[in-house]
Amino acid sequence: MPSICVVNHWYVVFVQLRYNYRVYPTAAQQHSLARAFGCARVVFNDGLRARQEARDAGRRYVTDAELSRQVITAAKATPERAWLGEVSSVVLQQALADLNTAYRNFFASVTGKREGRKVAPPRFRSRKDNRQAIRFTRNSRFKVCANGRLRLPKVGDVEVRWSRDLPAEPTSVTVIRDAAGRYFASFVVQATDEPLPPVDSEVGIDLGLTHFAVLSDGTKVAAPTFLRRAARKLKRLQQDLSRKQRGSQNRKKAVVTVARAHARVADTRRDWQHKLSTAIIRDNQAVFVEDLCVTGLGRTRLAKSVHDAGWASFTGMLEYKAVRYGRTFARVDRFFPSTRMCSDCGRINDKMTLNVRAWDCPCGSTHDRDVNAAINILAAGRAESLNACGAQVRPAPVPAPRREAGIRPHAACSTRSVEGNSAL
Repeated sequence: MPSICVVNHWYVVFVQLRYNYRVYPTAAQQHSLARAFGCARVVFNDGLRARQEARDAGRRYVTDAELSRQVITAAKATPERAWLGEVSSVVLQQALADLNTAYRNFFASVTGKREGRKVAPPRFRSRKDNRQAIRFTRNSRFKVCANGRLRLPKVGDVEVRWSRDLPAEPTSVTVIRDAAGRYFASFVVQATDEPLPPVDSEVGIDLGLTHFAVLSDGTKVAAPTFLRRAARKLKRLQQDLSRKQRGSQNRKKAVVTVARAHARVADTRRDWQHKLSTAIIRDNQAVFVEDLCVTGLGRTRLAKSVHDAGWASFTGMLEYKAVRYGRTFARVDRFFPSTRMCSDCGRINDKMTLNVRAWDCPCGSTHDRDVNAAINILAAGRAESLNACGAQVRPAPVPAPRREAGIRPHAACSTRSVEGNSAL
């Protein structure tokens, strides 16, 4: 979470941000990076193997310092691992740091100190994984040269495509080779952002599939369906891949071709979501969304469309941009009946099938299903925000239909997640 401090009654947010840039290493530099990727992978696997062997033999847990001496310092003196000295030692230390972080997350998940889904123990890294990454910290003395090139120890000066300037001196850089064969440099920067000028508008957002987002002011954002539009090309590329012989060079080339097609879809979706989330945060002081169970929806017959929409990444963008620019962001409980509740009288009506896009309330109001849900999400988000500050915002009692008075909360888990997404 970003750290926030108050300076002269203004909130100044200190956040760590990542800035990604495309890099173009030469053939010799690609060879050096491949060697660094392999050394980092070997050190990670050696450390994991040492701890597993100690556990199986009944010995105590190998500490971080002991593990570093065993798999790096002592290993460099052996003929089998002498080539570890050909890469920067910081890369090897950061590989062990990743292993230690994975173990801490696993232990915290097992003991219940870590919230969310259970974390599995660390696994061995495969040399067949097309995505590889290494990290350089300030101790490695990486440098952004005056000519715009990135100087990496034992790699050289790598060409960088600077799309924008770094706001501050980077604390670390991660060199990534993705499945499509592209190289990226990801800089971690400690940035200070002042909040945007306050505005009066607040918005509730109902996410769906018919429309990607419906705002409480009636604005409807059409679903772009990037994956659906590229399905024909992806199908052809997948068919070409399936015809290649396993282990052949042609199959490796086909794998990269498929990865590039998927990367193009993912990049297009990410760019579109960034632009939409930035516009929403800029124009509204508070943003409220429904806490959808994306994992559960991903197991239904609508899984492909759910993953194509990318709700989780979009709400994540809204959340961190709200913190960065001094806006309010909140999630409304997924069991809140935003679709069935009348935004005028508050009556909770019977359940509706997904093909009902408009409905009439007995109070005389006519509602668009999606707009009504967005309005209710806005009202619920405001109520929860005020209640968090100590205000009395309990809504007036609303009589529930007789057959809904005895519903158990757990009985609705399998249906409420789908129904809450009113645009499905």
